[in-house]
Amino acid sequence: MEALFVHVTASPAIAALILVIVFAASVVQFGLGMGFGLTAAPLLALIDPMLVPAPALFIGLLTSAWGAWRERDAIRWDEVVPAAFGRLLGVGLSAAILSLAITRGTFSLIFGLFVGLAVLLSVAGWRLAFSRRTLVAMATVSGLMGTITSVGAPPLAIVYQGRPAGEARPTLAAFFAIGCAMSLAGLFATGWATGRDAGLAVLMLPGVLAGALVARRIGTRLDRRYRPLLLSVAGLASALLVLRGLA
Repeated sequence: MEALFVHVTASPAIAALILVIVFAASVVQFGLGMGFGLTAAPLLALIDPMLVPAPALFIGLLTSAWGAWRERDAIRWDEVVPAAFGRLLGVGLSAAILSLAITRGTFSLIFGLFVGLAVLLSVAGWRLAFSRRTLVAMATVSGLMGTITSVGAPPLAIVYQGRPAGEARPTLAAFFAIGCAMSLAGLFATGWATGRDAGLAVLMLPGVLAGALVARRIGTRLDRRYRPLLLSVAGLASALLVLRGLA
């Protein structure tokens, strides 16, 4: 557990930066029902690869479950169940990839490429007609991307564009709570997650709590106003991660 406070003891400024990133990502997550991973994971990976994917997934599990519980009466479980099946397929694929002899450098490259794909999906404006088939397909992609990078929201956003926010937000939150748990199980099974990762997630909790309080005040206004900035930062971070992986 010595890794838990390594950033506090080595550099309080870095620890504060981590909390700021988690705070901003939590505001996005609580406001939209998704988006923690895309906001936080690329920046956390640049600071320290140990902070992803498992610690970020622990926080994603907490924020998603929290958001789902707040709006539990509006969750569409008939959509969550087939999506969870797709997520399970994606987790299986990602576990197979991670079971290979992947070095940290290779992981950084794969991580950066998947985050770049997530940004591309977010800015492309692609839409898919909502159906059980497309839901399962995009949930599978979400499981693959989310397990390796903790960024699994963009594929589902393609399917849920145009759906009423009052239904989409709690339904997606419920899906990602279940999905993060599945991804963590896959990471533990392949040795890419340990108890240390849960400790690192505990270090981020103050940022989550602060983000939840702020999100309650500003509602969903963050989406339109700051979305281009958030995607630009994520895109730049993904490019730097790719370069790090190639170095």
